Amino acid sequence: MTDFYDDLETRSSDRREAEQFAALPAHLHHAKDAAPYFRQLLADIDPASIHDRASLATLPVTRKADLIALQQANPPFGGLAAVEIGRLARVFASPGPIHDPEPHGVDPWRSARALFAAGFRAGDLAHNCFAYHLTPAGSMFETGAHAVGCAVIPAGTGNTEMQAQVVASLKPRGYIGTPDFLKIILEKGDALGLDVSSIRIAAVSGGPYLPDARAFYEARGLEVYQSYGTADLGIVAYETEARSGLVVNEGCIVEIVRPGTGDPVPDGEVGEVVVTIFNPAYPLIRFATGDLSAVLPGTSPCGRTNMRLKGWMGRADQTTKVKGMFVHPGQVAEVLRRHPQLSRGRLVVGRQDASDTMTLRCEAEETGDDLAAAIRETLSSVTKLKGAVEFVPPGSLPNDGKVIDDTRG
Repeated sequence: MTDFYDDLETRSSDRREAEQFAALPAHLHHAKDAAPYFRQLLADIDPASIHDRASLATLPVTRKADLIALQQANPPFGGLAAVEIGRLARVFASPGPIHDPEPHGVDPWRSARALFAAGFRAGDLAHNCFAYHLTPAGSMFETGAHAVGCAVIPAGTGNTEMQAQVVASLKPRGYIGTPDFLKIILEKGDALGLDVSSIRIAAVSGGPYLPDARAFYEARGLEVYQSYGTADLGIVAYETEARSGLVVNEGCIVEIVRPGTGDPVPDGEVGEVVVTIFNPAYPLIRFATGDLSAVLPGTSPCGRTNMRLKGWMGRADQTTKVKGMFVHPGQVAEVLRRHPQLSRGRLVVGRQDASDTMTLRCEAEETGDDLAAAIRETLSSVTKLKGAVEFVPPGSLPNDGKVIDDTRG
């Protein structure tokens, strides 16, 4: 595969940044005008002043973890939606519950690029095994498949024997669904003596792509591509034939920030994925997903020029209880902020003599007893708990996105 969905994927990085940030002020103005939540959140923000990544990073984040409470306080969408519910195409209820709106329009979840990169083309028949009931994944990928020009079998989940029979009779070229369910369908087809060999490509998401499944597909000569997204944002990034990270989707601005904060980290450092999307119906701005990833340097060998992510690398919410009190990543970040001599830090929670312990391991060029005492005092003030301070050389803490490392087992 050497072609692209459109020329947006191959425009220069500078042009993309310029065009996205030229459009952002009007998008922010629309969010303030039409969505009550953003009207309050951005009350003191002049949209015209947000014109690059540095100014975008000054805006507050909205956390996915807060959506349940926001929607309960202000149903159905917490004030984040910019249209009335009756003007939407579909409304979903993900576990929580969290209500997710789908607007009208072509490819509203931006899955078409992921499917195209996986090899789906106009005229293909796609077997879509994402759920169609209440959660958005089925519609998310069906609308993208239609944008590419594919017909879709709305297979949904479960009923493996019938799934295998449908594949054998209708002979779809592509599979869409979780990484493991295709393996189950193909194995069922084999057991029943059915020809399920028509499937040659697959677009997978929604779960880990484990080595046993990967080996199974490779042995059958299937081309399987992953994508990353959420039920709120749609598809954020997708794998290409380069097999070199996930290319960020057009229509998204992605930042990687230090967990518990909205502060961007240097490229290559693991942090929380924060996304701004240009969706006029649901204008999520600096939406903190709770997922960890990192930016890969350079551009993809496939020719697509957007930022690349390493992929899903864990969860950012590392809140833990110490001596009966919650300690949050944002508190660790606040301690570091008050001591600019520190470049990075990790709070290690342990257990000794039947009691919880805390040690803040700090990267610093210059150290000393006075600085350690000051940090201990700040740590106590912020967390209301006593802890030790340990200095380590710059660059020695693991690059895994952990701010709180609970070693108590």
